[in-house]
Amino acid sequence: MKNIQLREPSLLRRQEMRCDRQKNPRFLFLFLCLNLMVAPAVHAANGSDFSRLQSYALGILILVTVALSIYLFVVMFQPERF
Repeated sequence: MKNIQLREPSLLRRQEMRCDRQKNPRFLFLFLCLNLMVAPAVHAANGSDFSRLQSYALGILILVTVALSIYLFVVMFQPERF
């Protein structure tokens, strides 16, 4: 019975680690889906000045900038979390 009790926390830790590892692909997927919505708007706003590839690259740049600014505001106003 002691062996079972010792093994349970390790199984729970493994499950937690697996969930932590799978957050990044979800964030990346949501980020790319959001870029699919932003890039056509960027392309439409610039007309024919930018190619489609440049519009997607600019959309990614905008999303990264917004994500970094949100992260920095959270770090500034809640430093005890980090």
